[in-house]
Amino acid sequence: MARIKLCGMMTAEDIETANRLDPEYVGFIFWEKSFRNLSKEQARELKAHLSPAIDAVGVFVDADLHFICELVREHIIHMVQLHGSEDENYIRTLKKILPIGTRIIKAFKVTTREEVKEACECMADYILFDPGKGSGNTFDWDLIKDVERPFFLAGGLNCDNVKDAIEYLDPLCVDVSSGIETDKKKDPEKMERFVSIVRSL
Repeated sequence: MARIKLCGMMTAEDIETANRLDPEYVGFIFWEKSFRNLSKEQARELKAHLSPAIDAVGVFVDADLHFICELVREHIIHMVQLHGSEDENYIRTLKKILPIGTRIIKAFKVTTREEVKEACECMADYILFDPGKGSGNTFDWDLIKDVERPFFLAGGLNCDNVKDAIEYLDPLCVDVSSGIETDKKKDPEKMERFVSIVRSL
């Protein structure tokens, strides 16, 4: 069964809904160009109300390494998701300064099979395929159809296509944000429907 990540949590109501639906992960965005961007203190407050059964993932774009480490050490996030141009040296350094056992997800935008192959060789604990930084668009799923390494799938997922995505690609986890929003706010009904569809498979 595919795991679920509900990304872009912004309000106490979002956390309340997530706690009720019990996904494996929720995402906190730490990127000032995103309208979902959180400050450290905002994330701390949300995390305080998050069920301990759910892992909080911090999403970053070429962020300061020590800021990431700070959030992990202060137990605001459990996992790190990298969405920028972070290379293997960046990931290697991050692994050295993070508490032992902290998992790293590296996102990749892929347009060719060669790029998919390179992504699969990444030293991150998990890889994620996404057409852009929260663009809300899908991409050519055929490019990753034969990927053998477990991966997170993002990009344009919603209640109408997540069933097809899971049946076609068998991802380790489906990662959704805009697909469970209405007018750029998390929609509890869409969140519930999305989780229900995934859990039904």
